Amino acid sequence: QLIQSGGGRVQTGGSLTLSCAVSGSSLNGYVMGWFRQPPGRERQFVAVIRWNEDMTYYEDFARGRFTVSRDNGSNTGYLMMNSLNPEDTAVYYCAADVPPRDHAFLLRPLDYHNWGQGTQVTVPS
Repeated sequence: QLIQSGGGRVQTGGSLTLSCAVSGSSLNGYVMGWFRQPPGRERQFVAVIRWNEDMTYYEDFARGRFTVSRDNGSNTGYLMMNSLNPEDTAVYYCAADVPPRDHAFLLRPLDYHNWGQGTQVTVPS
């Protein structure tokens, strides 16, 4: 089970950190992806972290502004977002799954079977 927290409303240029706490299983061998769904649009990839190696990959719009991380002790993933702007307004989701081969990332929503409940991030224009 993935339980998300964080999110909210922030002014342009502000920061938010989203959390995704995993219960019921270890994330050994998993990747955790972050996605977002802006109003009226499809869900889009934001960032992903390979849990064991702490390796990360970002979509272009997130690189340099967002940071994905994880804490093994608490089985929690984080998405720290800086320099937010109105185009970042969306429902943000975390997801976790095991990639089909070692050292792979999962970049598509259909790659994941386990999802958080989503959390709204609003940056007013």
